[in-house]
Amino acid sequence: MQIGVDTSRAVDNKRVFVIDDDEIMRAALQFMLHDENETHELRDVDEALRKGLQYKPDVVLLGIEVVRRLGVGVLLTLKKNIDGLKVLLVAESREDPLVAGCLQCGADAVLLKPITVEQTRKQVNRLLGRASRTVIAIHAL
Repeated sequence: MQIGVDTSRAVDNKRVFVIDDDEIMRAALQFMLHDENETHELRDVDEALRKGLQYKPDVVLLGIEVVRRLGVGVLLTLKKNIDGLKVLLVAESREDPLVAGCLQCGADAVLLKPITVEQTRKQVNRLLGRASRTVIAIHAL
């Protein structure tokens, strides 16, 4: 099912990896993004690094719990091994000190929960350098 898909983006061939310890969150993010991007949900960073050798991602959505478990060095590892990678951190709160540490260590942006289709696509498109669509409301008199 395609919800609000810009067809020019659907053939754009941008690759997104979703890495999160929460299987439901991975599936939800993959569902939200797969119409406009080649989106892969992955269980862990090692799997992403292996797959990234053959299929280089443009953006990685990384769950904060992965960073909490592995440390902020995981951001440096991803960026060092995947040239030009953008990392979108998926977190509960911008006030979490770990989020600030991630932004200092290479995360490019934060996607706050609860997530929405619109918000998720907007953040990913921004990191991919895609222009956002301008909506102009016209009211009939």
